[in-house]
Amino acid sequence: MNKGKVLRLMVMLLATAMLPALAVELPRVHPASPWYQRIDQAALHPQSASMISTWSGLSGGFGFGRMQIDFSIYVLYADGGTATQPLIEIPSGNPDDGYYQPDCDALGTAIPLPAGGAIEGQPDYSCNNLNGDCHLLVVRGNELFEVYRANVTALGVESQCLALWRTDGLYPPTNRGEHCTSADAAGFPIAPLLFNADEVFNAMQVADGDLGHAIRFIIPNARMASDSSLGGVAGRLYVRPASHAGGPSGPVGSIPYGVRLRLRSDFPMAGYNPAAQVILRTLQRYGMVLADGGNIALTAENDRYTTHTWAELGINSRVFDQSPGALDVAASDFEVIDTGPRIAETYECVRSEPSFDALFADGYEG
Repeated sequence: MNKGKVLRLMVMLLATAMLPALAVELPRVHPASPWYQRIDQAALHPQSASMISTWSGLSGGFGFGRMQIDFSIYVLYADGGTATQPLIEIPSGNPDDGYYQPDCDALGTAIPLPAGGAIEGQPDYSCNNLNGDCHLLVVRGNELFEVYRANVTALGVESQCLALWRTDGLYPPTNRGEHCTSADAAGFPIAPLLFNADEVFNAMQVADGDLGHAIRFIIPNARMASDSSLGGVAGRLYVRPASHAGGPSGPVGSIPYGVRLRLRSDFPMAGYNPAAQVILRTLQRYGMVLADGGNIALTAENDRYTTHTWAELGINSRVFDQSPGALDVAASDFEVIDTGPRIAETYECVRSEPSFDALFADGYEG
């Protein structure tokens, strides 16, 4: 190779090294899924203002009264050589710990366990699943394994539910089934509704960028709407895009399980750093969906397996209520999108199956 070619190659390598590192974003399901539809121009629910008022009046709406971020969950990726363990039921003997059927996939299913992986909030695959959600999320090709209350033993993967999603299939409005739970109580997939440091970083490289999908959020059950007049079990109910409710027990006028909220369009972002602004723009354009009960509102992927880190981006758990010079994000800053009537929860699961089309049935992996 002559000196000119060597010099040009060195310049090309140097230029490549100076480019920002773009990493793989979180797994995506079928692009026609509701999570990828913009809602910034969608019609508001006729009772949006009153529902928000009722909800925000319940100790600030969010758990702990603030829009906090939880960074405890991981998304793992398996290859063809990944070891597997059979799915088994939690052996507690307590009926409340029984495996959810027919909602969830069959016991005995082989679960991929990538080397060096971990369950939510843990350093490895061991988790006290009798006292925590212990989510285990694994992507393998077009399959998304989401396990609730997981713990790995020599006998297998203990669980109360495995929701196996096909990322190349389009699920109906009933998700995996009307009145059927998933690894999240609303019947949603979890991983596609998270956000991580890599996808936030990638969105920051685009002017006015956003994440391009709705975000999962949770609040305490006592702040979600219930209504005994609908005839559901203990007055429990949900709205689309949910297909299931956990244990909502709040006033009838509050926001329901599955609700899709958007941040008001005139929310002032001054004072927030570029990464936080990406998240806020996403909440304005794609919104957030109420997926489960709990205290810490938003769920982000831990940066253990990502290229970029939350510290690098200036994002911490309290960024939306402790950023100097910025307006705190409050429950009263949101609006309720009209996604249809309230559905009484019967817990009588009727499973649904995804449909496949020619464009995505042949190798689409999100």
